[in-house]
Amino acid sequence: MRFNYIPKNCTDFVARIGLVLVLGVVISIMAVSMYMYAENRINIIEANSGDKVKVGPVEYTITFEGTHEGDKETQPENTFVHIGIVAKNISEERTLMSEGQFYIIEDKTKYEAVYGEFSSKDLLSEWLEPGKAIEKTTQFDIPFDEEKQYNVIIRPQKEQTSVDTAVVCITNCEQ
Repeated sequence: MRFNYIPKNCTDFVARIGLVLVLGVVISIMAVSMYMYAENRINIIEANSGDKVKVGPVEYTITFEGTHEGDKETQPENTFVHIGIVAKNISEERTLMSEGQFYIIEDKTKYEAVYGEFSSKDLLSEWLEPGKAIEKTTQFDIPFDEEKQYNVIIRPQKEQTSVDTAVVCITNCEQ
């Protein structure tokens, strides 16, 4: 006596249904993966000093302002590379800009902006009102070489939910 008897034609039908289900799941997972990849891929925007570049809800203009050796309170290990920042909020809501969004990568080393209160325009953090532009400055303590090309990287704030990242050439840029 057989308790688990399944006719041959039924096993083929069950196998086909199982195959269709497995293929459907695999295709669905691939589609979701492709969508997530496309949504979260970093969008790199390249610009030169003085060009406008949009990162998230803010339009930036970065300029090379020169180098300096600090002041009595704040001395660099190397040389301060000074940049000018014009930032305009192009959204309908106010948004935050801080020095942590700006850095230079040189020889696989990340150099973050240094707050030194060298002028009234020195950036620490600043709220940007909708439609308004502000002018700020910041500096990076790096081993500066006049012959090298330096790029400032601008990342959006977490709250800005943007995948844009700008790379702005500030010295020895190729036109």
